[in-house]
This record gives sequence, C-alpha cells and structure tokens, in this order.
Amino acid sequence: MSDPVISLKGLNRWFETGAETVNVLKDVDLDIRAGEMVAIIGQSGSGKSTLMNILGCLDRPSAGTYNFSGREVARLGPDQLAELRREHFGFIFQRYQLLADLDAVENVEMPAIYAGVEPSVRRRRAIELLTRLGLGERLDHRPAALSGGQQQRVSVARALMNGGEVILADEPTGALDSHSGKELMALLDELHEDGHTIIIVTHDPLIAAQCDRVIEIADGEIIGDSRDGQTRESHTNANEPIARSARWREGLDRAGEALRMAMRAMIAHKLRTFLTMLGIIIGIASVVSVVALGQGSQQDVLERISSIGTNTINVYPGSGFGDRSSNRIRTLKTSDAEAIAEQGFTDSVSPLVSANTTVLYRNTASNASVTGVSEGYFRVNGRELVEGVLLSEASIRQRTQDAVIDETAQAAIFPNGEDPLGQVILLDRVPMRVIGVVKTVTGFGRGGDSANIYVPYTTAMDRILGRNYLDSISVRVRDDVDMDQAETELQALMSRLHGTDDFFLQNTATIRDTIEGTSATLTLLISTIAIISLVVGGIGVMNIMLVSVSERTKEIGIRMAVGARRGDILRQFLIEAVLVCFIGGGAGVALSFGLGAALTQMVAGARLAYSTESIVLAIVSSSLIGVVFGFMPARSAARLDPVEALARE
Repeated sequence: MSDPVISLKGLNRWFETGAETVNVLKDVDLDIRAGEMVAIIGQSGSGKSTLMNILGCLDRPSAGTYNFSGREVARLGPDQLAELRREHFGFIFQRYQLLADLDAVENVEMPAIYAGVEPSVRRRRAIELLTRLGLGERLDHRPAALSGGQQQRVSVARALMNGGEVILADEPTGALDSHSGKELMALLDELHEDGHTIIIVTHDPLIAAQCDRVIEIADGEIIGDSRDGQTRESHTNANEPIARSARWREGLDRAGEALRMAMRAMIAHKLRTFLTMLGIIIGIASVVSVVALGQGSQQDVLERISSIGTNTINVYPGSGFGDRSSNRIRTLKTSDAEAIAEQGFTDSVSPLVSANTTVLYRNTASNASVTGVSEGYFRVNGRELVEGVLLSEASIRQRTQDAVIDETAQAAIFPNGEDPLGQVILLDRVPMRVIGVVKTVTGFGRGGDSANIYVPYTTAMDRILGRNYLDSISVRVRDDVDMDQAETELQALMSRLHGTDDFFLQNTATIRDTIEGTSATLTLLISTIAIISLVVGGIGVMNIMLVSVSERTKEIGIRMAVGARRGDILRQFLIEAVLVCFIGGGAGVALSFGLGAALTQMVAGARLAYSTESIVLAIVSSSLIGVVFGFMPARSAARLDPVEALARE
C-alpha cells in the first residue's frame, strides 16, 4: 500500500477566548491516501471545519504534526503554504467564495495566475473546465448573474484549475437545492473516478454515504472511521504539468493582475476613490502652482532687470535709495562719466538726466518720461532698435535736437499710425526731431512702463532742464571682467574723484542674486505649506486604504486560499494606493494648469512658468506618497490569516 498523502499525528488545535482555552481538536491521528473519497462528518461545533482548514493549509495546528506528501507542514513559511494550496489543493466552499468583480473565466483563472501559467494556456484551460461542467454559455457572466448551482460549478472549476490533486469541499451542498446538490455530488464522484483525492466536510449522513470512507468526529475527537469502497489509484490527466511562464513573465502577469484588480476596486467605489484623491489633487496643484508662480514672477523680474542692462552698475548721488537728501546732492558731473569711460573694466557708459514732461504733436498732448543719454546708453541697457537710427557721438557733442522714442511713446504720440521718423515734437516747448524707435521694455527702473523719449543729455541739460549735474551714470562692465571686482574699482575711482562718499552704486547682478534668493525662499516657504497638504492627503489615503482592507478581507482570504502569496496581496493593495496617488497627481497638475490659466486672465501681469522638472517631481512625489502611506495598509492585508479572512462577512 502506498504512503499516505496526508498524515496527522497527535494533532491539536485550541483557541484562546479571554482567560479560557477552547480545545477544538484533540489528539487527532489520521492518514489519507491518494485517490480516496473521504467524508468527515459531525455536528456543528464538532471541529470538522477546523480540521479541513488545517488539512488545506489555511490554518495551523497548535500541537502535533501534519505531513503532506512527506513534507512537515509546520516547518513551512506563509509563502510555502501558499504554494501547497496553489499547486496541490482545490477548495470548494459552501458559500462559493467567488469574487463579484470577476466573470466566470476570470474567477477560474485566478489560481493559475498565481502559479505563473501562461495567459493563453490558463484561459484556454479555464474555458475547457467551465465547458466540461456545463457552463460554456456562461463564461462571461459574473457571480451575481449565476444561480447557486452554477456558482458552485465555477468553484469546482477553480479547484481543478491547477490540477486539484486534493479537493477539499466544505459543506458543498449546504447552499444548494436538492437537484443542484445531486448534480454536484455526481460531479465529485466523476472527479473521484478520475483519481482526485476528495475530502468532503459535511453534517449530512446521506452525503457521507456516497463516499468510500467516512470519518466521524465529535467534540474534536475522531470517534469513527469506516470504509465502504476501495481506494482508486490516481490516473487523472488533471495532475499533468501545466505550461508555466518564464519567471519574469510570471511576475509581470501577477503585477498585471494586481493592477487590474486595483483599477476595478477604484471604479467600483468611484466616490470613495475621488475623495481619497482629493487631498493629493489639492496638494499637488498647490505645489505645482506655487512653484510655477514663483518661477514666473522670478523670470518676469529678471527680465525687467535685464531691461536696465546686463552686467551694469549704476552710480547715484546720496548714501542709498532711502537717502532723503540725495536730491540736494549735485556732485555727479559729466567728467565723472568721462573718467569711468577710460577704465579698463568699462564696456560702455552713459550719463543720465531725466524729467517728466508733456509732449505735443499737432493737436495731441501726451505725458512722457524724457531721458537725456549719451550714445552709449542703448548698448549699456541692451535696447533694440526697431526703425530709424540711434543717437550718435556727434548728436551729443553738437547738442542736436534729435529724439529716439520707444514703441509706447510712438503709440501715445502718434495714435493715428503716422510714421514717426522725421516728425517734429515739442518737449516743454523745445522742438525735437524723431530719428529712431526702440523696442519697449516693460517696467523696471527709470521710466517703467511709461512712454519714453531719449534725447542727447547735453541737449536735455542745456535746453530742457537748464542744469549742469547728472541724475545718474550707467556703466556696462565688459563680459570678461568680474562684476565684484569692477564694482570695487568703480567705488575707489569715484571716491578719489569726489574726495568723499556722496554717491552709491547699484549692481544689477546683486539685485538679480537678491531677487533670486528671495524668490527661492518664498517659494520654499509656500511650497512647505503645500507639502503639508500633500502629507495630509497621504494620511487620508492611508486611512481609506485601511478601510478598504477591512471591507475586502474576504477577497483577500479567497485569494490566499487559491494560492496568492503575501507578496501578491501586498503588491495588489500597494499598487492601488500608488495608482490613486499617481492619478491624483496627474489631476493635480491638470488643475494647476487650469488655475494658472484662470489667474492670468483675472490678474493683469500674473505669470506662471511651468517646468518639466517640477511636473515630473510632482508626479513622482505623489507616487512616493502612495508607496509610503499605502505600505502599512498593504502590509496589514498581506499579513491577514487566511482562515480568519475567509470567515469575515
């Protein structure tokens, strides 16, 4: 006689209930050989279901030994037990235990997915099994659309999917009408004829009578063991090896299954999924919008700084911008500009005088900012000529009455679209001929966004302002000279020329650095607040996922019963958390773009600069939040006890 496939020696199972210990199984000794059809019969509370759970590796004994095909089950870890359930056992439950979101074929395929069977092979086998069991026309029906008997047949097909060497049936006819019950028993008898080892747990003597061997259990002890038939040798084709995928493909299939189930769970609970995402959406939208607004504002300010010159240093009278006495200091002279022009660090230089005045052209009067400059001004400040010519050295020397206007002044002075070149305008009753138009640079520094007219500073000082001192001097430093070094040399030169520090310098590079630093600090501050909302959103994800684990405990138990590893369960719930956060991150980025468009329409001058790096970082951050805050719920799901999970309603 062959060795038993199942062997129990001195097996006990007890449970702690408060201060009391309840011994459900007591010193059970049992051997079951391959090909037997065994009924375990007993009244409710006798311990028969507990015994079946231990036989199927859903539960562990408290004491004693259980050997399956020579392997001591007590020494196996969770994933090794899952492998036994997956490769050797098939379960037929009283309540069918089918997943409501899957159709008949998908329910039957599930054990093969965890076993690494190739997709085409497992689908073909699932269809063959269902067709053999009379469900060929119900393949795409979900459990809710099937009768009780049909659902139980799906359960049988699932038990046979990976071969079903040992089929464990727990009260298989308990939820069926008498006709369906007879059909199921006839089917189990066929499987027995094929050589499957069948173990049926029942309280019905009529069901037990159809088996070759009946084991009676009462109060956790075996009180009877009778045989009415002869054990059949296993010769079933169902136990022949099934084609398995390569290891990488197996992992990919299991990950794909986890992804599909995660998406189905999200779709099945749309409102809950949206509310879970909401915190992530708000957090990501806040972070991306704040960064975009900070970068846009920074770019705008830096462009305005560039409009007053790159690599420039401005010399002003007084001790600083807050010096109220600076308008009484009149020591900046043309000679200072000439001395600066001779220095080695100087690329170009321009004296500046300015005033606001009324400009007359024919019957049109406009307000404009008039700035007296030298020919070097336009290079110092990087002004772009649109049409005509710029002021020349001869214009400065000869005090010509020539003027260069910007596009804003052109629109204000010549509203009817006249060609400005050659036209004569009056600046404080002084006639000036327009010789050129430069591109408008929006507002930073002198003139800002107003209409600007540039005339020779010599003409402005003699004929318009009537004075011999300058408002400021603009210096462009050569590109190959360090700005700090140039500033130091300029400071020393002016101190030597004036004999005192009645002036101050403004380095545009310093302004740029200050603005960039300030902008970065503000962006970091506001981003920190936005990140807090992301963390709050992550905590929301964790809470909802914990609720989801609680709601789907039975699903977890079913998957474990058909052979899912702990890693498979962990992966499924972790993918769901990451997917929620990833989609929430994408929605948050989209919301940020929408808010940005609305802001630019509602607030004049608002500017947002989105960068690919910030968007990618936002999506990655949201996904990491899914990993971090989804891990604990996923780990909680993976560590559930299969038998307890199956018992949860």
